[in-house]
Amino acid sequence: MINKIKELEKLSRLLDPKESTREKWNSEVLEYSNTFINNLDTSKAFMQSKENGKAIYNLDIEEQAIELTSLLDSTTKNIDGVGINPASGGHMGYIPGGGLYPSALGDYIAAISNRYAGVFYAAPGAVRLENMIIKWMCRLMGYPDTAFGNLTSGGSIANLMALVTAREVRNLKARDFEKAVIYLTKQAHHSILKAIRISGLSEAQLRYIPLDDNLKLSAEHLEKAIVEDKENGLIPFYINASFGTTNTGTIDPLETIAEIAKEHKIWFHVDGAYGGFFKLVKELDSKFKGITEADSITLDPHKTLFLPYGTGAVLIKDKENLLKAYHCLADYMQDIIGKEDEISPADISAEQTKHFRGMRMWLPLKLFGLKPFRAALEEKLNLTKYFYDEIQKTPGFEVGPEPELSVAIFRYVPKDGDANEFNSALIEAIQNDGRIFLSSTNINNVFWIRIAVVQFRTHLEQVDLLLDIIKKYIDDTLTELN
Repeated sequence: MINKIKELEKLSRLLDPKESTREKWNSEVLEYSNTFINNLDTSKAFMQSKENGKAIYNLDIEEQAIELTSLLDSTTKNIDGVGINPASGGHMGYIPGGGLYPSALGDYIAAISNRYAGVFYAAPGAVRLENMIIKWMCRLMGYPDTAFGNLTSGGSIANLMALVTAREVRNLKARDFEKAVIYLTKQAHHSILKAIRISGLSEAQLRYIPLDDNLKLSAEHLEKAIVEDKENGLIPFYINASFGTTNTGTIDPLETIAEIAKEHKIWFHVDGAYGGFFKLVKELDSKFKGITEADSITLDPHKTLFLPYGTGAVLIKDKENLLKAYHCLADYMQDIIGKEDEISPADISAEQTKHFRGMRMWLPLKLFGLKPFRAALEEKLNLTKYFYDEIQKTPGFEVGPEPELSVAIFRYVPKDGDANEFNSALIEAIQNDGRIFLSSTNINNVFWIRIAVVQFRTHLEQVDLLLDIIKKYIDDTLTELN
């Protein structure tokens, strides 16, 4: 048995490489990283390929080891070289993510130490750090000291956690689900629908509230629907409002909705996954009126704090509600009882094992300070307004509502032919060009093109390039038609 163990030890020790090997790998990865970042100015934002990275299948998992150099080469060709380049300043489609360099360092540190950030007893410093970040976000949103929250993998899980918390706090039972009513609009993020299904509330009544002329939730129709539902013996349960819809960046009338929710004792949730961190821009304070009355808020640091994907947050106004929904003990965890100075993330979320996400957020916030974050967000607001004004100077273009944040919609209306087909061809031409990536949407059967200025590397140069690409396509198309 001893001989067998020693033989196995020789092989298993390969998993703990010596410093010389670590230095070699570090050097190769650092060279790869620097090359990737240094080439971003000339790289495309969208790269189409017939193979679409299919050659990565040549590196399936096997018994034998392979040199890092060949793995990085394949990464460059088959992963970095196809699809959307999320790190590019030309990425203005969907809601771009960030990818700040210090966040990568934070992830590296977190992975090296492999802190078990789910329980205070196991990693008190890591839990304190994450709780400190949560408390900062609560203060930013104007929440009281009773508020708390959790770092999630993104807005989808944050929305799910808010819904489950509301379900537990309101003591909804299975027998109530058919009578429970959830209020939202057609512009609500589709993760809300996923959350409803996953949380077991598929049988609940979904009440889609009409939009006003600016694509905002109509508070008048909301209150009318609630009153009617009460009269019909239903249980008004949950209102989902948006602070920055994905389609248009629209902000629902939070203050009025908050008053309605309070009057009728309905859980009020604000999905601020995209727009929430614009709270850092002082000029937008008035748009946040009413958000402090929300029972829960979703934020996505991987959007408007420019962090890497996989960084979301849910804030709950009363931390006791989080504990009611998620706190649970196990026999094998008995050693931690009475030794917790802070709330553990495992006590207020579905996750027991938890990556130390806080490091990727804390490190850049401390290394840069808040000032450049505020400046970047204000820059994105102004760039969107600039594009919105400039695109209208080209005859034939029409735009949606004036942007409140950094998303705008536009389309070209040709004198002859179908406008939807024309704009479908226009977005395809932009994507085929690849230097800028935009996406599209459909609102009331109208095809719109979206610009979302969220990437921290997007500046005036990229927006002007987009305007040039669009104008050239229009000029070439009109020349062909004539």
